Amino acid sequence: MSNPALTAGATIGILGGGQLGRMLAMSAAQLGYRCHIYSPEKDSVAADVAAKFTCASWHDKAAMQAFASDCAAITYEFENVPVAPLSALSGGLLTPGTLPLEVAQDRYREKRFIEQLGGRPAPYAPVDHDTELDEAIRQVGTPGIMKTRRDGYDGKGQWRVETSAGAAGMRVPESGLVYEGLVHFDAEFSVILVRSRLGEVRFWDSTRNIHENGILARSELPAPAIVAGQVAEARALAQRAAEELGYVGVMTCEFFATSTGPVFNEMAPRVHNSGHWTIEGAVTSQFENHVRAVAGLPLGDTASLSARMVMDNLIGPDALDMARHLSDPAAHLHLYGKAEARAGRKMGHVTRVG
Repeated sequence: MSNPALTAGATIGILGGGQLGRMLAMSAAQLGYRCHIYSPEKDSVAADVAAKFTCASWHDKAAMQAFASDCAAITYEFENVPVAPLSALSGGLLTPGTLPLEVAQDRYREKRFIEQLGGRPAPYAPVDHDTELDEAIRQVGTPGIMKTRRDGYDGKGQWRVETSAGAAGMRVPESGLVYEGLVHFDAEFSVILVRSRLGEVRFWDSTRNIHENGILARSELPAPAIVAGQVAEARALAQRAAEELGYVGVMTCEFFATSTGPVFNEMAPRVHNSGHWTIEGAVTSQFENHVRAVAGLPLGDTASLSARMVMDNLIGPDALDMARHLSDPAAHLHLYGKAEARAGRKMGHVTRVG
């Protein structure tokens, strides 16, 4: 935490080569930094806009060490980077560290962590063996959602359970499952914060998030009144989580706004899809502020530039129709450079401010 701020021209390493890494690299370049992408996927949209690219397995020790030796600081763009290989990144090189990954990668551990901080997740029960399925459903009730403990995102790794017999024939993987009760909510919203090396915390306005088929489709401001009334409590919990983790950078917590207050859904130790609107809609975007925090620079202002904003994800084969998206002169179009547009794949987003 006491390391000096990175000087212009330094190299920031990014673990992961997707669109979040791409937008981080673009913000880093704006501040005069070079980026080095590390990803096992050879088709990296982040590498397209970075100075260097290492395509290697997470478990390739030599490649990881060579990558680390080239970087003045390292961060990650998604939460499923394996923790064990990161032991090579010593001396405070990795920001925000491995503890947030260890918590966020395990849905059960994440819920226990939030409960210990005074937060309230949906009712849940861990399922480690096939014999525990029926008891978990009986304990929590139906309807509910059965989720993998690890590796789920964008609606993947989860199944709805309508009745007590809904788990018949289901097999529990070695990593386990978590069964959650269904939450009746009025709106979904995110709390996105940035925390500096010195412990300063700033928040962006919370959007209402609308999901379709488990994937974020739209984020919008202003959020409805029920969200506005619950943001303070949700922010307090998110800040406690960040402080407990010793977090540096941008972190996101997702919530359900309910008649009895905010219910925690999940945590993402990274920049987040529901914060893409901040590129045009805030004084300082989530991407720039994450780079600032990692580099040890002062944080930028997170205030919104307008009370009204809509960000739509562009998903699937129709996403690349640039003429249609730009027929609105107020649209800010971001395409991620992905070659294959398939159903359910995020290809870009478009933001309208004001």
